[in-house]
Amino acid sequence: MEQIPQLRDYIDILKRRKWSLILSTLLVIIAAGALALLLPPIYKSTSTILIEEQEIPQNYIMSTVTSYAEQRLQVINQRIMSTSHLIKIIDRFNLYPELRKDWTTEEIINKMRDDIQLDFINAKVMDPRTGRPSTATIAFTLSYEGKNPGLVQKVASRLASLYLEENLKVRAKQVEETSSFFNDEIKKVRRKIDKLEGEIATFKEKHVDNLPELLQSNMQSLGDVERAMDRMREQVRTIKERKSYLEAQLAVTPSSNQEGAVAGQLKLAALQRQLTSLSAGFSAKYPDVIKLKAEIFKLKDQLRKEPVAEKIEAGQPDNPAHVTLTSQLAAVELDLASYSRQVADMEKKAADLRQRVRTTPQVEKEYGTILADRHNLQAQYNDLMAKFLESKVAQGLEKEQKGERFTIIDPARLPVKPYKPNRLAIILLGVVLGLGAGAGTAAVREMNDDAVYSPDILSQVGSCKVLACIPEIVSMQDKISRRRRRLIIAASVVVCLVAGVVVFNYVVMDLDVFMARLSRKML
Repeated sequence: MEQIPQLRDYIDILKRRKWSLILSTLLVIIAAGALALLLPPIYKSTSTILIEEQEIPQNYIMSTVTSYAEQRLQVINQRIMSTSHLIKIIDRFNLYPELRKDWTTEEIINKMRDDIQLDFINAKVMDPRTGRPSTATIAFTLSYEGKNPGLVQKVASRLASLYLEENLKVRAKQVEETSSFFNDEIKKVRRKIDKLEGEIATFKEKHVDNLPELLQSNMQSLGDVERAMDRMREQVRTIKERKSYLEAQLAVTPSSNQEGAVAGQLKLAALQRQLTSLSAGFSAKYPDVIKLKAEIFKLKDQLRKEPVAEKIEAGQPDNPAHVTLTSQLAAVELDLASYSRQVADMEKKAADLRQRVRTTPQVEKEYGTILADRHNLQAQYNDLMAKFLESKVAQGLEKEQKGERFTIIDPARLPVKPYKPNRLAIILLGVVLGLGAGAGTAAVREMNDDAVYSPDILSQVGSCKVLACIPEIVSMQDKISRRRRRLIIAASVVVCLVAGVVVFNYVVMDLDVFMARLSRKML
């Protein structure tokens, strides 16, 4: 049966394979140490920038910059990481001079992008827009790494300044574009309102008599005209009855040679009385007044040209009763003509008022549509004007830098020690990997070795029993060689330790500083 390995067997393996273990381990450790020594020191400088909220509460002034800080930072980052910006920084500080001969411009820019690091600092806050707790960016760090600590600090400071400047530009551009947008929209709506005002004026001019606001007045006027027209018609009927009566009386009354002249005088008196009556109710430009004045003038002219004596000699009527009836009839006929014309005018006016009242609903519908459009445009104009004024206030807020802004709370510092590589970690990792490599090499050699090192194993693989074991015979020369090898190994270990201390002192930390820190920790 297969024998289970004992602790002594592992010890024997370590003795046989000690050089494989030691050499492999030392080789890996030396390679790790060489790597730790050969890797150039990389320094890192970091700026911490705080995102401050606007000083004036948003209840009083609402900023028109509505994007979140994370979104704006991403936009700013894309702009600063553009080729044009990075080329300016590279040329200004003469970065990567050793790479310019062999690398292309695009490769150098990609290298610089890898050397720049942007990290967000988040916190749990209450979102003022939704009122719910959320994670928000309250600050961010901007780092740059390189081989020259002085250049690293300058580049990190320049990048932080660019972020602050670009943030101001982005916010100023947003508020300016917002104000410009509202201003353009206000002008468009104003033009629409002016055009609609012209349409309203034209509509009012076209329908000046039947606008909706005149409906009540037109209906009232129509009622007044109809009532006055009824009274006039009653007067006309009365006058017609009076005329019929006078005509009947005149038919039975004889005339004389003097009746014509007297009748002319009486007719003139009747016309003058009628003119006085009309002048009391109508102006001098009223058609009936003008016509009546013309008749009076004509009648006076006739009476002046034909004296009464001549009329009497001509054999005109001179019966006073006949003359009186004739003059009364003439006056009645004049009154009848006047009232008839007034009734006709009133009927025409009433027809016009009825037409106005009848067409008012359709006019009101069209007029209401135009006024509704006007009201909507005015409401839109007022809303845009309010927003435009708010945007102008917000623009002033950004100009005075009272809004949300970036503030450097921890400027980039001159790095004292390298950020990377971590040489101690590389060496420790080399030790671990070296031990693993040594153990692996020893195990591989042991598994591939067919030699027999134990009498028990020999008894298992052979057909004969082992009678005796002859130990290794060590001569004096062998002892001297072994002693020499041990001295070499010891010297090598001492050299490695001294080299490690020197590397630690010059690369990682000064020994005096290390001892002082160690003493403080122990105390």
